[in-house]
Amino acid sequence: MIDHFAHGPWTPVIAYAVSVLGSFIGLMLSVRARRSAGRFARWQWLALSAACLGGTAVWSMHFIAMMGFRVSGTPIRYDTPLTLASGAVAILVMGVALYLTIRRGTRAGLLAGGAIAGSGIVAMHYMGMASMNMHGELHHDPVYVAAAAAIALAAATAALWFARRVESPPAIALASLLMGVAVSCMHYTGMFGMSATVDAEHHLSAPEGATSSDLLLPLVVALFVFLLVCSLFLMLGVEDTPRRPAAPAPAPEKEKAESGEYSPRHVFDPNRSRDR
Repeated sequence: MIDHFAHGPWTPVIAYAVSVLGSFIGLMLSVRARRSAGRFARWQWLALSAACLGGTAVWSMHFIAMMGFRVSGTPIRYDTPLTLASGAVAILVMGVALYLTIRRGTRAGLLAGGAIAGSGIVAMHYMGMASMNMHGELHHDPVYVAAAAAIALAAATAALWFARRVESPPAIALASLLMGVAVSCMHYTGMFGMSATVDAEHHLSAPEGATSSDLLLPLVVALFVFLLVCSLFLMLGVEDTPRRPAAPAPAPEKEKAESGEYSPRHVFDPNRSRDR
């Protein structure tokens, strides 16, 4: 028997909140990337935005939600390198998608970025599933896999559209709430399509790998520090926007005279002479 909410509603609620927070900071950073003129600053904002959207809004949401996943009759352990690799995939594909969307600025770039990011999110999700070690096998319903992939593609394209369009904090907050819903729906759609076959002969021994609590504490600490650093960048960073050149000041009379542009102070007026 599979239980997706072993800790009650806490894991989905916390996972959703983390996804919303990561989406908000990531979209704020994407605004800085759009406005930036310098190449170094532009890449800096893009990299931070990709890490927040791919690493926090997507991957961290997935991993926190997995804290409530249980399979009756067998303990679950996680392959740490594969788990971290799934997070790296999410950040990498989001970075490529943001570059295509923001720097190219075309509809084709948006669609290509959405396809790349959506495919990466699906790959991240099922890499996370593959990283679970248990005494048994997990099976995935193709219908749910297709539905989760469709949601991931739509959510990724919407996230990139928001990253290219929205600018005001209220609009970004609304977009972040919607993105949190989309990412959560994609995750649980894929999870509800799972079934497990448990090997009863080895149910007493623990499989290889790390427990969820072994990975949770470092994840929470690293996540908190990273979001704090990104928030400080947003508050303290100066936007590197191109400035219009100032209008040249009018040349003084002395400089005009030296350059041959002479304008006499007194101009002879014949009508005024006749009046006198």
